[in-house]
Amino acid sequence: MKRILAALVALSLIICTGIAAYASDNDWKKLNHEVMSLYGQGRYQRAVVVAKEALRIAEQTHGPDHPNVATSLNNLAELYQAQGQYVQAEQLFRRALAINEKALGPDHPDVARGLNNLAELHRTQGHYAQAEPLFKRSLAILEKVLGPNHPDVATSLNNLAALYRTQGQYVQAEPLYKRALAINEKALGPNHPDVARSLNNLAALYRAQGHYAQAEPLFKRSLAINEKALGPNHPDVAGSLNNVADLYRIQGQYAQAEALLKRSLAIWEKRLGPNHPDVATSLNNLAELYRTQGKYGQAEPLYQRSLTINEKALGPDHPDVARGLSNLAGLYYAQGQYAQAETLLKRSLAIKERALGPNHPDVAAGLENMAALYRKTGRNKEAEAVEKRVVAIHAIKR
Repeated sequence: MKRILAALVALSLIICTGIAAYASDNDWKKLNHEVMSLYGQGRYQRAVVVAKEALRIAEQTHGPDHPNVATSLNNLAELYQAQGQYVQAEQLFRRALAINEKALGPDHPDVARGLNNLAELHRTQGHYAQAEPLFKRSLAILEKVLGPNHPDVATSLNNLAALYRTQGQYVQAEPLYKRALAINEKALGPNHPDVARSLNNLAALYRAQGHYAQAEPLFKRSLAINEKALGPNHPDVAGSLNNVADLYRIQGQYAQAEALLKRSLAIWEKRLGPNHPDVATSLNNLAELYRTQGKYGQAEPLYQRSLTINEKALGPDHPDVARGLSNLAGLYYAQGQYAQAETLLKRSLAIKERALGPNHPDVAAGLENMAALYRKTGRNKEAEAVEKRVVAIHAIKR
């Protein structure tokens, strides 16, 4: 559920106070457009530099408490979040939210968007109890200001549903996804890309529950909409191809999955370049397909290339790097190369603990992998100690 940068949210609120302010605002707009472009390319470090300059101009032109400053803060926070720098992101999201609440009032749609951003940051870190009231307040504002059938309300419903799905609360998630889909179909028409996203979200919920027969037609309809609306080589089409392929992989339909994954990878490489994080995700998915089939020689270079891309694009301490290390470790484990697997698992676990905190569900998953390796290599006491920690993490109320 990647959010689009809010670079243009507050543009209609600009009040020019002369030629100098007008020129500065134009510079600010241009910089924000550049930030969005760099973000889309996965060039996060360069985007941070540009976003900081946009923030400086906004503060210099309008003072520290203007909605333009809040927009720039949100953009910079989003870039930090994309790189796994959650502490820095949270500080900026909170400052942006405070500015908008004071300048625009507590029930403004931009306040709702700020609440959503902060909630999503908490969800990413496994802070579900902190995320839920923020998502709910955001939804309530949008329903009150925009009405219950606005597309922004549908987006907010999707986000709250995703929080429940992440926690395995499928019963709570399903009606929210269905309502979001109904809103988008009515407001935007049955063939809009936002309808495709809603279909994808509902399908993913069914897939998570093993309801593959219900998931498949939704994934396929989502793909068909994106191909028609966006063209056959759009990145969103690549994402849809990945989703259908994953469903095939789970069901053992490997040939169909491979064809879709290769097409998806080709689209992303062509549209985003060979070193984009989405390309890394696609490589990882193809590698996972080969690993599932025991084709370890084909899987390894894909896992390694995926890991290299993410280390360069996101930094060595990003959670996606940790996942890449864990996946490559799983490949070595499957081949009985336990020493190599252990080194990677320990590095992966260390990254997760630093980035997400010691009690995040992803940390528990990493510990479970370590325990399995310890059991496999006859180190039962070490395994028991790790397993006790896993139990303690799962017992935490979120």
